[in-house]
Amino acid sequence: MPRKQTSPAKEAKSASRPVVKPFRFGFLVHDVSRMRRTLFDDVMRSRGVTRSQWSVLATLSRVGADGMMQVDISRHMDVGKVTIGGLIDRLEAAGYVERRLDAEDRRARRVFITDQGYEVIAEMQKVGSKLNKSILAGVSPEHQRITEETLALVKANIRDMLQND
Repeated sequence: MPRKQTSPAKEAKSASRPVVKPFRFGFLVHDVSRMRRTLFDDVMRSRGVTRSQWSVLATLSRVGADGMMQVDISRHMDVGKVTIGGLIDRLEAAGYVERRLDAEDRRARRVFITDQGYEVIAEMQKVGSKLNKSILAGVSPEHQRITEETLALVKANIRDMLQND
């Protein structure tokens, strides 16, 4: 197939522009995260848990036995308070979380994972472990370690930058 002809003016204009090599780090991090989340979502959906629900449970699982205030969950997940309120309502109706009065501020309520919620989290951990094994096929343990260390450092740098704003 013959090559498409371009005008001399167009060639001169494009020749004067420097060739920019894209910095792919951000795109790769985003794409890998999005694609992994999609795989995880497909498996968890078949178990009756939506992405939003497993995201809330994952967030709560990171704080330990103290639970979290809804406003802190919404801030951590970067979604609105009303959205989180609806999610917590559905998770509570399913028996995965419960709201309890805050020990220090009786006007406030904290969200805690129930035993049934911990069963879902255990399932999430199994699913994540299985997915990671497949996703990381062919990646040496040394490269996995280096990648984790690099991403942890990048995360710390970003956190510092956000706190300095």
